[in-house]
Amino acid sequence: MPEFRLYNSMTRSVEPFAPADGETVRMYACGPTVYNPAHLGNFRTFLFADLMRRSLKLAGFKVRQVMNLTDVDDKIIKRATEQKKTVREVTEPVIGMFIADRDYLRIEPAEHYPRATDFIVEMVDLVRRLEMKGIAYQADDKSVYFAIDRFPGYGRLSRLDTRELKTGARVAQDDYAKENAQDFALWKSATPDDEACGAAWDSPWGRGRPGWHLECSAMAMSLLGETIDIHTGGVDLQFPHHEDEIAQSEAATGKPFARFWCHGEFLLTDGAKMAKRVGNVSTVEDLRSQQVSAAAVRHLMFSTHYRKQLNLSGAALEASMEAVRRVGDFAGRLAAAPGGTPALATVAETFRAEFDDALRDDLNAPRAQAALFVFINHVNAELDKRGSDVAGLAAAREAFARADAVLNIVPEREGVDASLEPWVEQQMLARKAARGRRDFAAADQIRKALEEKGIVVEDTAEGARWKKVR
Repeated sequence: MPEFRLYNSMTRSVEPFAPADGETVRMYACGPTVYNPAHLGNFRTFLFADLMRRSLKLAGFKVRQVMNLTDVDDKIIKRATEQKKTVREVTEPVIGMFIADRDYLRIEPAEHYPRATDFIVEMVDLVRRLEMKGIAYQADDKSVYFAIDRFPGYGRLSRLDTRELKTGARVAQDDYAKENAQDFALWKSATPDDEACGAAWDSPWGRGRPGWHLECSAMAMSLLGETIDIHTGGVDLQFPHHEDEIAQSEAATGKPFARFWCHGEFLLTDGAKMAKRVGNVSTVEDLRSQQVSAAAVRHLMFSTHYRKQLNLSGAALEASMEAVRRVGDFAGRLAAAPGGTPALATVAETFRAEFDDALRDDLNAPRAQAALFVFINHVNAELDKRGSDVAGLAAAREAFARADAVLNIVPEREGVDASLEPWVEQQMLARKAARGRRDFAAADQIRKALEEKGIVVEDTAEGARWKKVR
C-alpha cells in the first residue's frame, strides 16, 4: 500500500505518516472560541481537518479526533461583561450555532468536543506540575507564568529568533504579537469582572482562571495522551498559541507533544485576510440565506490546496456552484442507469488509484477533484453507449460513492420544500404520460408550471429528471 504523506510544520517537510500505534490516529484540532459565530475563514480550517479525517479513514486508519470549544478567554469575558451576562450565557447559544453550521457544511463530528470550563481540574494540575519543575512561577500580580528561558526548545515551531525573547518580561493577554515573545500567563489571577461573569475558580494560587494556551494542552493530553499523532489548526495559531502549547506540554511531560503539526492557510476575501476586525466576514448563515449549497462550499474549499491561500470571490463561488450541479446531475444519471459497459470497471479502477494517490500526497484535494471530473466524463461517455453490463456499472457506482465519502460534494435538492416534492413527482408523471400520448402542448404546460416553482426538467437517455435551481 502506498504511504500516506503529510507536511509537518515542525520540520518544514512532507513526511510519511502513520499513527504511532499503527491503527488509530489521535488528532487534535483547535476549535472555535465561542463568543461570535465562526466565520468562513475558521470553517476553511475546520473543513481542512474534515478532509484530513476522511482521507485518513479512506487510507484504512481509525481516527479519534478532539476539537476543543474555547468557552472562557479574554474575548468571552469582555463580551459577557459588556452584556452583563455570565460566560455560559454568552457561549451556549454560540456553541449551538457552531454545531448547526458544522452540520450544514457536512463536517463529520469529532469524537470529543471538550469545553475548557469542564477541564479546570486538569489545567490546575498541569500548572502545578510545571511549578514543581521550576518552570512556572507566581508573579506579583498573583498570576502564574511560564518562564520561557527555562525551556530551551522554545520557538522551534515558528522559527523564532531566541535572541529576540524578552527574558523575564511578562505578557498577560492570551493573544500577542510575535515581537512580544515573553513569559506567558498559565493561570490568571481573578479580576472583579471574572468573578461577576462566572469565570473564576479556586486554585493553589488563589481565585483565577486558565490562560488560553493552557486550555488546549490540558484537554489534548487528558483525552488523547501525552503524545498525540496530529495537531491541526490555522497558520495564525503557530505563534503564540501552538508554540506555547508545545512549551508547557513538553516541559511538564518530557515527551514530544505532537508528532505532526499541520496548518491550513488563510481564506481571503477579494485578496484580504478574512478577519472580524476588517469587517469582511462571511458566515455560514450568509451562505445559507443566499441558497449556496454546502456542496458548493466544500468544492470551493477543496479547489485550492490547504497550504495555499484561497481567495473567496463571487466568481469562484459561482464556478463551484456550477461544478457541483454537474456532479449532482452525474450522480442522478449513475444511480438511474440500467446498465453500463465492461470498460467502466477499468475507468473505475484508474480513478480509485488516482484519487487515493492525490489524497495520500499531503491531502491534494485539487488533484482529487480533478480526477473526479475526468472520471465523470469517461463514465458519461460509456453510459451514452447504453450498454447492459451490470458489473462495470457497479464498479463505477462504488468508486464514485467511495470518493464522495471524502469530498461530499453531491448537492441536495437545495430549497425544495418537503410538501412540494410529491407535487413535483406527480407533475413529472403527468408530463411523461402526456409525452407518451404525444400531447406535447400539455407536456410543455407542465414544464412551465414546474419552472414557475424553480424546477428545471432535463430529458436524458435514461428518462426525465428534475432539479431545483437557485
